[in-house]
Amino acid sequence: MPHPSLVVEIAEDHVAAARWSGARGHLDSLAVEPLPAGAVVPSPIESNLADTGVVAAALRRVFGRVPHRGGPLALLIPDLAVRVFISVFETLPRRNDEALALLRFRLKKSVPFDVEEASVSWVRQTGRDDKLEVVQAVARCSIVREYEDVVRAQGGRPGVVMSSTLAALPLLEERGATLLVRLAGRTLTTVILRGAVVCVYRSTELPSDAARLEPQAVLDEVFPAVAYYQDTWSTTVDRARLAGFGARDDAFRSALGAELKVVVGAIADAEGALDVDASAQDLLRRGLDSLVGWAIGGGS
Repeated sequence: MPHPSLVVEIAEDHVAAARWSGARGHLDSLAVEPLPAGAVVPSPIESNLADTGVVAAALRRVFGRVPHRGGPLALLIPDLAVRVFISVFETLPRRNDEALALLRFRLKKSVPFDVEEASVSWVRQTGRDDKLEVVQAVARCSIVREYEDVVRAQGGRPGVVMSSTLAALPLLEERGATLLVRLAGRTLTTVILRGAVVCVYRSTELPSDAARLEPQAVLDEVFPAVAYYQDTWSTTVDRARLAGFGARDDAFRSALGAELKVVVGAIADAEGALDVDASAQDLLRRGLDSLVGWAIGGGS
């Protein structure tokens, strides 16, 4: 996969761009523009850009401060627009066309749209008991094109499209099992990563954002993921990391720690995040962790 140094995120509440350089991800330039509520409505099925004009105007301002220079860029889109599945296979063909045909066949009953009209990306991993697992990211082509077209209209050239949480995963620890609880707008994404193995991945839409959200609503979404991991791997998570809770981070951290009986910290405290260049540290505390994750995951 290519790793452009320029990464653009279109989120539910903002548009951002960052250009990186250096082996540890030095931040050369950054621009962030807020979006009004309702301009972007993440969905795996319906149109996402409810107000293309507003999003386009925000992108123009962002590119005015972080020029795209005509080269390819990485485009990060909301988690709800991309469905992620972890499936066990006895074998998977090495030829991409044959593997894709098999994946589409297996996905037919799992996605709420015609899988033949979907973009499918995948990576192999070794799961529990050395079983072959395939992590698949699936999105409707029409929805991906919405995001790509609004960027292209401003002169940008998307070379990679990825969901924001997948981009943030390189920030997490490479030892033991780490639970990531990440909130973006009203979308809660729960991931359990064991080393480089993705054990659990689920995204759900909550009734409100962090400012009005009750901790119990988050716990209700996290518990099934943790229980599944415990049943599958016969052990519990070693730590938890939070992202996107802003000023209420302490309240959610306390609630999660009390229930799970593990150390809960911010994603900025994760081992992968501690290794980033000082120029990028502030982005982690501003809810721009996916931009940083892209950089240290090979984006530079």
